[in-house]
Formats: sequence, structure tokens, C-alpha cells
Amino acid sequence: MRKTIIALTAAGSVAALSATGAIADTHEHGQHAMDTSAIESGTYSTDPAHTLVEWRVSHFGFNDYFGLFGDAEGTLVLDTADMANSSVDVRLPISSLAVVSEGLREHMLRPGEDGAAPDFFGPDADDARFVSSSVEQTGPTTANITGALTLNGQTGPVTIAAELSGMGENPRSQAQTVGFHGTTTIKRSEWGMDFAVPAIGDEVELDITVAFEKN
Repeated sequence: MRKTIIALTAAGSVAALSATGAIADTHEHGQHAMDTSAIESGTYSTDPAHTLVEWRVSHFGFNDYFGLFGDAEGTLVLDTADMANSSVDVRLPISSLAVVSEGLREHMLRPGEDGAAPDFFGPDADDARFVSSSVEQTGPTTANITGALTLNGQTGPVTIAAELSGMGENPRSQAQTVGFHGTTTIKRSEWGMDFAVPAIGDEVELDITVAFEKN
């Protein structure tokens, strides 16, 4: 699974976008430029219903297969004066796995045969978790977020390329909200999931979309 997780966190990881200065960043679809000077420092929590991590992996080299994880919970501590002081800590439940094939979902969450380790996550997998260790601003609305991804009982380094995707007041909850997109790639074998490598790709691409609401 070319990026079987996290997110995670991602998920959380997208949260380190630059929030300083007025930006003339015009988006597709005709949106107005974002004035990031309006973003407030403070602690934000994920909007679990609108935070997703897509994973994508090569299937026998013929085509890609992809699925989703959701219901992420965590926090973004945002320092708009100095993004290096910002941080992200996000958990992503493996049980939220969504794929079109019910047979594949069962395989990814089933126990190993005859007491062996599961091929993928197994039935009682702990949440994936991403905890940032540094945030490096790379542009007016972009940053690299480096941290530790804990997945399948193992922890390793991950860097997420994050970009601010939206900001303002949620029209339903009236909460001040910032949204981010993030991307990264991991090797699933480094997190103990080497089933069918290399026929099924080792590299897993993660595409993260996350909304944080100010506490």
C-alpha cells in the first residue's frame, strides 16, 4: 500500500503551513487570495468528519489501488509569528479503513493464520499516530513537517509537504478554521508490512486533507 497511512496524521502533518503576512495566493476555481494575517495563533483540534488520509499503492505494476482512513483526532499548536514553534499531534484509527472491496478490507484487518503475524494490520490494530518534531516554512503558505509516524507497532521518521488550503469561519459551527493538504510517501515494509512485496508495491503514497478548528 503505497502509503498505507499516516497520517497520519497527518493528517496532522499538513498543519504546519505558513500563516504569516498577507498573501496574494490565488487558488483555482476563482477563489480570492487568502490574507493569512487573519489566522490566529493558538491550539486547534481536528474536525474528524472532514479529515481524511488517502493511501495509494501499485497493484502488480498494472494499476494503482487506493483507500481511505478517517476520523482523525489530534491537535495543531500554531505560532503565526514563528512557524518553527508550531507542532502537530494526530491519531488516525486503523479501524476506519475504507476500500471498495470488502474482501480486501477483511484481509487487511484479519488476524494472521495459525498464530502468525497478520499480513497487514490485524483485527486489533492501534491507532496510527504522527507527532511532529520540526516545522520548516518553505513558502508563504507551505511548510515541511517532519516527525515520527507510529504505525503497526513501529515508529519511523516521515516528512510531510504541507500547504494551506483554506481559512476562515466555519459557516455551521462558527469556529475559526484552517485547512491543509499534505503529501508524503512511505515504504510499508519499514512498518512491518512486507506482504507480497514487490508484486504489490512497497511504496505507499499518502494524500492528506485536514481541517483544524480553533479551541
